[in-house]
Amino acid sequence: MSDIIIALDGFSSCGKSSTAKRVAAALQYAFVDTGAMYRAVALYFHRNHIEVSDQRAIEQALTEIEISFVFNSERQASDTYLNGENIEAEIRKMYISDLVSQVSAVPVVRHAMVALQQKMGQKKALVMDGRDIGTVVFPKAELKIFMTAESEIRAQRRKLELLQKGEDLPLEDIKENLRMRDEIDMNRSEGPLKRAEDAIDLDTSHRSMDEQVEFVLAHVRRIQRENK
Repeated sequence: MSDIIIALDGFSSCGKSSTAKRVAAALQYAFVDTGAMYRAVALYFHRNHIEVSDQRAIEQALTEIEISFVFNSERQASDTYLNGENIEAEIRKMYISDLVSQVSAVPVVRHAMVALQQKMGQKKALVMDGRDIGTVVFPKAELKIFMTAESEIRAQRRKLELLQKGEDLPLEDIKENLRMRDEIDMNRSEGPLKRAEDAIDLDTSHRSMDEQVEFVLAHVRRIQRENK
Protein backbone atom coordinates (compact mmCIF):
# COMPACT_ATOMS: atom_id res chain seq x y z
CA MET A 1 0.00 0.00 0.00
CA SER A 2 1.16 3.54 -0.71
CA ASP A 3 2.65 5.56 2.14
CA ILE A 4 0.95 8.82 3.02
CA ILE A 5 1.29 11.83 5.31
CA ILE A 6 -1.28 12.09 8.11
CA ALA A 7 -1.80 15.56 9.60
CA LEU A 8 -3.58 15.83 12.95
CA ASP A 9 -4.43 19.39 13.95
CA GLY A 10 -6.56 20.79 16.74
CA PHE A 11 -6.76 22.27 20.19
CA SER A 12 -4.66 21.38 23.25
CA SER A 13 -5.69 18.36 25.31
CA CYS A 14 -7.84 16.79 22.61
CA GLY A 15 -5.65 13.70 22.43
CA LYS A 16 -3.71 14.63 19.29
CA SER A 17 -0.30 13.32 20.34
CA SER A 18 -1.62 10.15 21.97
CA THR A 19 -3.72 9.36 18.91
CA ALA A 20 -0.88 10.20 16.53
CA LYS A 21 1.59 7.95 18.39
CA ARG A 22 -0.74 4.96 18.26
CA VAL A 23 -1.67 5.51 14.63
CA ALA A 24 2.01 5.73 13.73
CA ALA A 25 2.76 2.53 15.65
CA ALA A 26 -0.10 0.68 13.95
CA LEU A 27 1.10 1.74 10.51
CA GLN A 28 4.82 1.54 11.38
CA TYR A 29 5.11 5.20 10.36
CA ALA A 30 7.35 7.85 11.87
CA PHE A 31 5.71 10.14 14.43
CA VAL A 32 6.70 13.78 14.98
CA ASP A 33 5.32 15.71 17.95
CA THR A 34 5.55 19.29 16.70
CA GLY A 35 4.25 20.60 20.01
CA ALA A 36 7.30 19.09 21.69
CA MET A 37 9.53 20.95 19.23
CA TYR A 38 8.05 24.30 20.20
CA ARG A 39 8.19 23.32 23.87
CA ALA A 40 11.90 22.56 23.46
CA VAL A 41 12.46 26.02 22.01
CA ALA A 42 10.44 27.55 24.85
CA LEU A 43 12.59 25.72 27.40
CA TYR A 44 15.78 26.99 25.74
CA PHE A 45 14.44 30.55 25.77
CA HIS A 46 13.45 30.22 29.43
CA ARG A 47 16.82 28.86 30.49
CA ASN A 48 18.72 31.52 28.58
CA HIS A 49 16.45 34.43 29.54
CA ILE A 50 15.49 35.16 25.94
CA GLU A 51 12.47 37.42 25.52
CA VAL A 52 10.05 36.80 22.64
CA SER A 53 10.48 40.45 21.65
CA ASP A 54 14.28 40.16 21.22
CA GLN A 55 14.61 39.31 17.53
CA ARG A 56 18.40 39.26 17.46
CA ALA A 57 18.69 36.96 20.49
CA ILE A 58 16.06 34.62 19.03
CA GLU A 59 17.83 34.36 15.69
CA GLN A 60 21.09 33.56 17.45
CA ALA A 61 19.39 31.01 19.71
CA LEU A 62 17.88 29.17 16.75
CA THR A 63 21.40 28.53 15.41
CA GLU A 64 22.27 26.90 18.75
CA ILE A 65 19.19 24.69 19.12
CA GLU A 66 19.19 21.08 17.96
CA ILE A 67 16.00 19.07 18.51
CA SER A 68 15.78 15.31 18.05
CA PHE A 69 13.53 12.41 19.00
CA VAL A 70 14.86 9.15 20.44
CA PHE A 71 12.70 6.09 20.98
CA ASN A 72 12.32 5.12 24.65
CA SER A 73 11.70 1.37 24.95
CA GLU A 74 10.32 1.70 28.49
CA ARG A 75 7.64 4.21 27.44
CA GLN A 76 7.26 2.73 23.96
CA ALA A 77 7.36 6.30 22.68
CA SER A 78 9.91 8.87 21.58
CA ASP A 79 11.55 11.26 24.04
CA THR A 80 12.39 14.81 23.04
CA TYR A 81 16.04 15.85 23.18
CA LEU A 82 17.40 19.39 23.22
CA ASN A 83 21.08 19.61 22.31
CA GLY A 84 21.57 16.03 23.44
CA GLU A 85 19.64 16.35 26.74
CA ASN A 86 16.48 14.36 27.37
CA ILE A 87 13.93 17.07 28.21
CA GLU A 88 10.74 15.03 27.78
CA ALA A 89 9.57 15.41 31.38
CA GLU A 90 10.61 19.05 31.77
CA ILE A 91 8.79 20.35 28.68
CA ARG A 92 5.46 18.92 29.89
CA LYS A 93 5.43 21.09 33.02
CA MET A 94 2.95 23.93 33.42
CA TYR A 95 5.49 26.76 33.24
CA ILE A 96 6.37 25.63 29.71
CA SER A 97 2.67 25.39 28.83
CA ASP A 98 2.32 29.01 29.95
CA LEU A 99 5.16 30.06 27.64
CA VAL A 100 4.92 27.86 24.55
CA SER A 101 2.13 29.66 22.67
CA GLN A 102 4.00 32.98 22.92
CA VAL A 103 7.19 31.37 21.62
CA SER A 104 5.46 29.50 18.81
CA ALA A 105 3.80 32.73 17.63
CA VAL A 106 7.20 34.31 16.81
CA PRO A 107 7.50 34.24 12.99
CA VAL A 108 11.19 33.35 12.81
CA VAL A 109 10.65 30.44 15.23
CA ARG A 110 7.77 29.10 13.16
CA HIS A 111 9.74 29.41 9.92
CA ALA A 112 12.61 27.41 11.42
CA MET A 113 10.38 24.68 12.84
CA VAL A 114 8.22 24.38 9.71
CA ALA A 115 11.31 23.97 7.53
CA LEU A 116 12.54 21.19 9.81
CA GLN A 117 9.13 19.51 9.86
CA GLN A 118 8.83 19.60 6.06
CA LYS A 119 12.27 18.01 5.76
CA MET A 120 11.10 15.20 8.05
CA GLY A 121 8.15 14.51 5.74
CA GLN A 122 10.02 14.19 2.46
CA LYS A 123 9.81 10.39 2.51
CA LYS A 124 6.16 10.33 3.61
CA ALA A 125 5.05 7.45 5.91
CA LEU A 126 4.66 10.09 8.60
CA VAL A 127 2.14 11.08 11.27
CA MET A 128 2.50 14.65 12.53
CA ASP A 129 0.32 16.53 15.00
CA GLY A 130 0.15 20.23 15.76
CA ARG A 131 -1.79 23.40 15.00
CA ASP A 132 -0.95 24.13 11.36
CA ILE A 133 0.16 20.80 9.89
CA GLY A 134 -2.66 20.50 7.36
CA THR A 135 -2.71 24.19 6.49
CA VAL A 136 0.96 25.27 6.45
CA VAL A 137 3.40 22.40 6.95
CA PHE A 138 1.76 19.81 4.69
CA PRO A 139 -1.12 21.46 2.82
CA LYS A 140 -1.11 18.51 0.39
CA ALA A 141 -1.20 15.80 3.07
CA GLU A 142 -3.31 12.87 1.93
CA LEU A 143 -5.22 12.76 5.24
CA LYS A 144 -6.03 15.71 7.47
CA ILE A 145 -7.88 15.33 10.76
CA PHE A 146 -9.05 18.28 12.86
CA MET A 147 -9.54 17.32 16.52
CA THR A 148 -11.74 19.10 19.03
CA ALA A 149 -13.22 18.40 22.48
CA GLU A 150 -15.44 20.15 24.98
CA SER A 151 -13.53 22.70 27.10
CA GLU A 152 -14.43 21.08 30.43
CA ILE A 153 -13.24 17.69 29.25
CA ARG A 154 -10.02 19.15 27.89
CA ALA A 155 -9.28 20.78 31.26
CA GLN A 156 -9.99 17.56 33.15
CA ARG A 157 -7.67 15.60 30.85
CA ARG A 158 -4.92 18.16 31.31
CA LYS A 159 -5.32 18.08 35.09
CA LEU A 160 -4.99 14.29 35.11
CA GLU A 161 -1.89 14.50 32.92
CA LEU A 162 -0.29 17.01 35.29
CA LEU A 163 -1.20 14.94 38.36
CA GLN A 164 0.55 11.95 36.80
CA LYS A 165 3.65 14.12 36.53
CA GLY A 166 3.41 15.33 40.13
CA GLU A 167 1.82 18.76 39.49
CA ASP A 168 -1.47 19.46 41.27
CA LEU A 169 -3.00 22.68 39.93
CA PRO A 170 -6.53 24.09 40.37
CA LEU A 171 -8.88 23.19 37.52
CA GLU A 172 -9.73 26.87 37.01
CA ASP A 173 -6.04 27.71 36.43
CA ILE A 174 -5.84 24.96 33.84
CA LYS A 175 -8.98 26.21 32.10
CA GLU A 176 -7.52 29.70 31.93
CA ASN A 177 -4.24 28.39 30.54
CA LEU A 178 -6.09 26.49 27.81
CA ARG A 179 -8.27 29.51 27.02
CA MET A 180 -5.24 31.78 26.66
CA ARG A 181 -3.38 29.25 24.53
CA ASP A 182 -6.39 28.86 22.23
CA GLU A 183 -6.67 32.62 21.82
CA ILE A 184 -2.97 33.04 21.00
CA ASP A 185 -2.91 29.99 18.70
CA MET A 186 -5.95 31.09 16.69
CA ASN A 187 -4.95 34.74 16.34
CA ARG A 188 -1.22 34.64 15.64
CA SER A 189 -0.09 35.91 12.26
CA GLU A 190 2.08 32.91 11.41
CA GLY A 191 0.54 29.45 11.14
CA PRO A 192 -2.59 30.07 13.22
CA LEU A 193 -4.65 27.19 14.53
CA LYS A 194 -7.10 26.72 11.70
CA ARG A 195 -9.13 23.90 10.25
CA ALA A 196 -8.06 22.98 6.73
CA GLU A 197 -10.97 23.07 4.29
CA ASP A 198 -10.48 19.40 3.40
CA ALA A 199 -9.95 18.22 6.99
CA ILE A 200 -12.16 15.57 8.59
CA ASP A 201 -13.57 16.55 11.98
CA LEU A 202 -13.00 14.35 15.02
CA ASP A 203 -14.67 15.37 18.29
CA THR A 204 -12.93 13.33 21.01
CA SER A 205 -15.12 14.47 23.91
CA HIS A 206 -16.87 11.14 24.32
CA ARG A 207 -14.63 8.76 22.37
CA SER A 208 -12.17 6.36 23.90
CA MET A 209 -8.58 6.40 22.73
CA ASP A 210 -9.17 3.13 20.87
CA GLU A 211 -12.12 4.74 19.06
CA GLN A 212 -10.05 7.79 18.13
CA VAL A 213 -7.27 5.65 16.71
CA GLU A 214 -9.67 3.45 14.76
CA PHE A 215 -11.39 6.54 13.34
CA VAL A 216 -8.08 7.68 11.83
CA LEU A 217 -7.02 4.21 10.68
CA ALA A 218 -10.35 3.68 8.92
CA HIS A 219 -9.73 6.81 6.87
CA VAL A 220 -6.16 5.70 6.14
CA ARG A 221 -7.47 2.39 4.78
CA ARG A 222 -10.05 4.23 2.67
CA ILE A 223 -7.42 6.53 1.14
CA GLN A 224 -5.05 3.68 0.44
CA ARG A 225 -7.83 1.76 -1.32
CA GLU A 226 -8.66 4.83 -3.41
CA ASN A 227 -4.98 5.31 -4.33
CA LYS A 228 -4.41 1.77 -5.58
